[in-house]
Amino acid sequence: MKIFKYATSVGAILFMLSGAVFADGFIVVPDRRVSPDPFPLEVKYHRVNVTINEKTALTEIDQEFYNPTDRNLEGQYMFPIPKGAVIEKFSMYINGVDTPAEMLDSVRARQIYEDIVRQMIDPALMEYSDQGVLKVRIFPIEPRSTKRVKISYREIIQSDGNLYSYTYPLNTEKFSSKPLKDVSVSVNIRNSKAIKNIFSPTHNIDVARKNSSSAMLSYEENNVKPDTDFKIFYAVQQSPMGISNFTQAGEKNEDGFFMMDIDPGNEYDNIRVSEKDVTFVLDVSGSMRGENMEQAKKALTYCVDNLNNGDRFQIISFSTEADTLFNKLTEKNSESLNDAGKFIQNLKAVGGTNMEDAFKKINTADLRNDRPHVIIFITDGKPTIGITEDDALLRIIGSSSGKNLKIFTFGIGYDINTHLLDRITEMSGTFRSYISPKENIDKEIAAFFDKVSSPVMTDVEIKVTGGVRLNKMYPGKIPDLYKGSSVSVLGRFRNFSDSEIILSGKINGVKKEFRFNGNFKKSNNENTFIAPLWALRRTAFLLDNIRLHGENRELVEEITLLAKQYGIITPYTSYLILEDERALVRNNVIHNEDQLMLKAVPDYESMPAEAVKKEHKQMFDTTGEGSVRSSSEIQKMNQTFNSSQKDNFKYINESDRNSGSAKLQMKTAAGRSFYFNGTSWIDSDIQKSGYKKTVKVKFAGKEYFRLINDGLIDRQAASLGRNVSFVKNGVLYEISE
Repeated sequence: MKIFKYATSVGAILFMLSGAVFADGFIVVPDRRVSPDPFPLEVKYHRVNVTINEKTALTEIDQEFYNPTDRNLEGQYMFPIPKGAVIEKFSMYINGVDTPAEMLDSVRARQIYEDIVRQMIDPALMEYSDQGVLKVRIFPIEPRSTKRVKISYREIIQSDGNLYSYTYPLNTEKFSSKPLKDVSVSVNIRNSKAIKNIFSPTHNIDVARKNSSSAMLSYEENNVKPDTDFKIFYAVQQSPMGISNFTQAGEKNEDGFFMMDIDPGNEYDNIRVSEKDVTFVLDVSGSMRGENMEQAKKALTYCVDNLNNGDRFQIISFSTEADTLFNKLTEKNSESLNDAGKFIQNLKAVGGTNMEDAFKKINTADLRNDRPHVIIFITDGKPTIGITEDDALLRIIGSSSGKNLKIFTFGIGYDINTHLLDRITEMSGTFRSYISPKENIDKEIAAFFDKVSSPVMTDVEIKVTGGVRLNKMYPGKIPDLYKGSSVSVLGRFRNFSDSEIILSGKINGVKKEFRFNGNFKKSNNENTFIAPLWALRRTAFLLDNIRLHGENRELVEEITLLAKQYGIITPYTSYLILEDERALVRNNVIHNEDQLMLKAVPDYESMPAEAVKKEHKQMFDTTGEGSVRSSSEIQKMNQTFNSSQKDNFKYINESDRNSGSAKLQMKTAAGRSFYFNGTSWIDSDIQKSGYKKTVKVKFAGKEYFRLINDGLIDRQAASLGRNVSFVKNGVLYEISE
């Protein structure tokens, strides 16, 4: 169905953008006598289909608006146009009728925006007050009825060398009176060259690869109020291994931020993946009796059956003592599989928990340097027989660490020593997993094994030439690359320059090296998603250090600073912010309580409230449900690679995650975090900036619009609400009604 008419004088390219993206279309009802809310309509669904062919993107939008009132409404459908956009022709379909839109330049559009803000006392439109607009009148919008709008446009997508980016403006939160029932974005990418490193820094996407030169991406959610634009990146290159490198400048003279996405690519689908050695270590103590034992045996059977040809394996079961299936690592074949099946079926849960004997039974004598050795360690309890002290057990494991063992731990239930398991994975540079009593052991372990069963590159290292220095990288040790998955590395860098990134590692036991353009830029205002993601991983690293190795003042101060600046709100960081704010008040650093970020939290004066204090304390517990939860959450923070995952941590304590009774409101605008403290949106920089003067501004007054149009008040910050305080160029601006 053709829903858009356009001229073909410029090769059918409708929009030629220079570094800008479109704002989403919305319907505003500007007559306050009819509706006190400028956005009374509900967006029933918002569907986007994008086709990217080489460098050209066709975007097709289908929206349905619903009038929930009992009145006829007259609305204006508005589609803000960014600076630099050149439009050949534009038309849209409203309820099946081709309806021409009026195009207004930025001067006339700004007057419309400002008039609506004055009338409706709503600042949401101020974000677009320097942009033109396409506008069409919609009347009537009948009561309890819908209006369907379809739009389509073409654009040249942004590129930087072989790296491409596409953005669709999905920030619709403020333009719908209720959550959207249906939001979806589908992107079909085609290119004459191989497509690598498909990545979204903003949303969880599903990627279906048709072949090396095409891919389908999809994102879908229900009952949400989207507040983040949808962004994707991908690379086009000839190399069978792919790296995409994104950079963001630091503040003033500080180090910059980088994010590397490493992708083995589809070219490796048909090669023989690296052969590996796998040792399964299973707890069969009495506490595993029943359903846990049956599921663990089922998981073990699945893993053994799905070993690759050429792999060697061993099974160690342990309770009061440890027992092994073979005398040494044995190659997968029909005979060894048959022996493994009998061994697994005969396993019975009985006795104590002797981890010492299990670790000593791990045979490293005949390991080969040309293949990885993966250990999958499964337990539901704490050591009770033999050596039980953490440090002594870790020394036993450490004696084999030179063999490059990769130990992945699975803790079942809550009666386990999380600190021991987490220090094991810390030592071997891997990750831990915890399975709650409500989860299926076999499914969790099988899903993990599918991911690590086919290594493409092992012993992975990254070096950068040209004088660029990388630091504070997470993960610190780059994990192996597996078929069908990628690895994201975040860190800081200094010495801005063009350089080469050298990726090296072993493929089928043979050392390989790949070189890529580094391009560490001095300034990049587009990739503002990198710093918050790096800060989240840095905070997780610091929290784990405190949790596993003890608290010290320097680490606590850094966590508190990162949490405030980047909106990293967990039960543990909220406790630190609360304590820090109370100290700032005591020391007269904060004189005005309206500058307190957590003022809106219930019972602030007596904080830290018992629930928050309890959640923070549980981080230091070595066992129990709270200990498992804190370890799991920090692990998730360590693996975060887009901003939608970051939202999982914006709450005060676990019990309030769903109720919202103590939920902290935080938004990102103008590249920084703002907190709503019950009366005002507070810039996270206020408490650290040392601003020189304060300027009080009346919302929607003459001075308010002048300062916005002169660029002294950030448009994004102004759009947050009628009461906003923020620092810019050493000046504290306090906008209030």
